[in-house]
Amino acid sequence: MTAQDTPAGSPTKRVLAVVLFNLLVYIVIGLPNAVLTIFVHQGLGYSTTVAGITFSLQYFATFAARPSAGRLVDRIGPKPVVIGGLVTCLLSGLLIAGSGLLAATPLLSLGVLLLSRLLLGWAESWAATGVIVWNIRRAGAENTAIAISWNGICSYGGIALGAPIGAKLSMLAAPYGGLVSVGILSVALPLFGLAIIGFYPAVKPIPSTSQPIPFSRALRLVLPHGSALAAGSIGFGAISSFLALYYSVLHWQGAATALAVFGFTFVVIRFFFASQIAKRGGVFVAIVSLLVEALGLATLCVFQTPSAALLGAALTGAGFSLLFPALGVLAVNSAGPENRGAALGAYSIFIDLAIACSGLFLGQVIEFAGYRTMFATTAICCLVGVLISRSLGRRTA
Repeated sequence: MTAQDTPAGSPTKRVLAVVLFNLLVYIVIGLPNAVLTIFVHQGLGYSTTVAGITFSLQYFATFAARPSAGRLVDRIGPKPVVIGGLVTCLLSGLLIAGSGLLAATPLLSLGVLLLSRLLLGWAESWAATGVIVWNIRRAGAENTAIAISWNGICSYGGIALGAPIGAKLSMLAAPYGGLVSVGILSVALPLFGLAIIGFYPAVKPIPSTSQPIPFSRALRLVLPHGSALAAGSIGFGAISSFLALYYSVLHWQGAATALAVFGFTFVVIRFFFASQIAKRGGVFVAIVSLLVEALGLATLCVFQTPSAALLGAALTGAGFSLLFPALGVLAVNSAGPENRGAALGAYSIFIDLAIACSGLFLGQVIEFAGYRTMFATTAICCLVGVLISRSLGRRTA
């Protein structure tokens, strides 16, 4: 796991060359964020629970695809897996456009949209896992934190960029407004990635002197790290799934701006403060991150004004920013270099499952108790994550 066979230059430059593919996929993920739940709830006439399930279905698919992504990366190398992710992302975009065209038939439109979300979740898993391991191989194992951090910058930066673009596209006149225009752009972006990925040299899988560890063992190795990650990921699920609908119910303007602020603060904190993980330790950074995220979600709960919503989204993005890499470096290194893909896939499952379940669970909380209770619930989950992280710190010590 050295970088001797990679081009000369800084590790960051090596990482940036490949992380572009993850950026393209996550822009596609962000494009429908400001319009999806509104389309399902108000356009097709389904409940907030159905809208939440539709949003979260992507993360159930990501969760289901993690084991295969990790195994394939370890077996055939990361580049083919990234190509598979881009192809699946393109197919998802075609189905998003089809769902928009079928809006006059709600049941059929919803069915096509659900299939699109499944494919998009699969694409996210393959692209993200492949890009991270590809970059670890290009930059060297000693730069794992850089690879994970830049992957997150492009992931949530892509979501922050995609959300306002998708909101603008949704306002175009028929027949190309709404999800149709979002789907067209969702096809163009991965198509561009497929056009240029052939110019990138692949890296070979690392030969293993022992049998690859079963995925169940990888899951047990990263369980404590993943549990703390899951507790903080529910807040991200609340922002992504329901912030736009929260704005719409209160007749506020600027939901896309709030989503962009969430992504912007995420990227800024990740960019400027990722080095604190090496200086202060992953557990310490995770605890501080969860406390800041809890403060942001509590702000959304207590103060029901547009300015408070912006502040709450910003604090939530800032808190969530360093959580994945803070615990991820320890988790990824726990299984040995020949099993990094399996460990990364197992660790990432926790964020997928948390976000997937949050759409279903939080949608019901909204129906029975309202948005304030929903935000309070997510803040409490972050505090549970603090307790898990503290116990992890004692165990590490």
